[in-house]
Amino acid sequence: MAEEKFTKEETLAMRLRLIGQSCRLFYKEDPVKIVRARGQYLFDENGKRYLDCISNVQHVGHCHPTVTKAAAAQMDLLNINSRFLNDNIVLYAARLAATLPEKLCVFYFVNSGSEANDLALRLAQQYTQNQDVVVLDHAYHGHLMSLIDISPYKFRKLAGQKDWVHVAPLPDIYRGIYREDHPNPGQAYADTVKDLIEEIHRKGRKISAFFAESLPSVGGQILLPQGYSNKVAEYVRSAGGVFVADEVQTGFGRVGSHFWGFQLQGENFCPDIVTMGKPMGNGHPVACVATTAEIAEAFTANGVEYFNTFGGNPVSCAIGLAVLDVIEEEDLRGNALRVGEHLQVLLKKLQARHEVIGDVRVAGLFAGVELVTDRQKRTPATNLAALVVKRLKEEDRICMSTDGPWDNVLKFKPPMCFSVEDADLVVTCMDRILSDNKASHLKLENEDS
Repeated sequence: MAEEKFTKEETLAMRLRLIGQSCRLFYKEDPVKIVRARGQYLFDENGKRYLDCISNVQHVGHCHPTVTKAAAAQMDLLNINSRFLNDNIVLYAARLAATLPEKLCVFYFVNSGSEANDLALRLAQQYTQNQDVVVLDHAYHGHLMSLIDISPYKFRKLAGQKDWVHVAPLPDIYRGIYREDHPNPGQAYADTVKDLIEEIHRKGRKISAFFAESLPSVGGQILLPQGYSNKVAEYVRSAGGVFVADEVQTGFGRVGSHFWGFQLQGENFCPDIVTMGKPMGNGHPVACVATTAEIAEAFTANGVEYFNTFGGNPVSCAIGLAVLDVIEEEDLRGNALRVGEHLQVLLKKLQARHEVIGDVRVAGLFAGVELVTDRQKRTPATNLAALVVKRLKEEDRICMSTDGPWDNVLKFKPPMCFSVEDADLVVTCMDRILSDNKASHLKLENEDS
């Protein structure tokens, strides 16, 4: 390994001076300097090992040798503009097509999830000749201006909501308007979209698309209720719009039981456009939009060429193919299913032990633990969630983060090689920290009485 150029303190000082301060670090009060990584582990400048529960981008594991070899070999052979004819882009598109419903058969390669969602928006608006978009509350679809406009998570902190953007309730059966005791929350939440579309029509407007993450992540690691997407798609298509499934966080087998998150909604459900990104290149910037022949034809018919300088280049596609190979050869979908089921059992037991755990949501290696100060009122325990993350890092060298509108949801989106033993370790450490918190509260209560 090459000798380190700077101490941790020097690197931090240079970052503070040279890098925009809106680009935040994990653990900003005491950041971790990572110098190498392998599998689900990170190593700091002192050789200390950290268990990574955060890095869903390094999908098949940090620095996977199959992926790095494929990248180096292709880089040494050829890396050109995708306007030249080359095998890799068509091989990769064919491999992706094999994982998707048959009607999703046309692909556009780009560099990031944000680019993919921006292109999906263009495709939908061109195909429908309408502008308006329906999105879910608390959604985040990317950092381009077009996507900030359709991301309530961002636009509520900035310029506000555009008149062509319409926000539907997040289908959260834990703290949403329809909860776990509702007889059919999927239908009830879908009907809120139907009502919203009718309201849009009364204003004399028409929708181009319904945009949703297949499992809303920034919204708090939400699992959509069964039947929701099928009914929403029915309402949206009846109104002349298309259904866009954002799989940037959840695709490529993360949910274990299926290759794509949207497939959790049933075999009969198929979006009109699917966007994908983060896991595709295992850290290399590659992303994609998959759509139908009809939508692609409408996009071509506008007479304007679509060109992306780096999207679909031979190196990116070689890396993407290698990631697919590793997922299959190492049965990482199966691992996500097995470890996810084990994690769910552990977390449910933890919930029974600790009143502060209000809800546990798990689909493969996509999981959320919602912390509350009061189970009846479901009051978000934001400070406790931050404390758990801080202590896991400082005491156990486990990297975890929070999400949700109140940052009270502990989230798991680790590399797909995350093991049963890793799950055991994290939950054991969480148990200790939550037990300490319980003991300190009991002590305060006794002192007050």
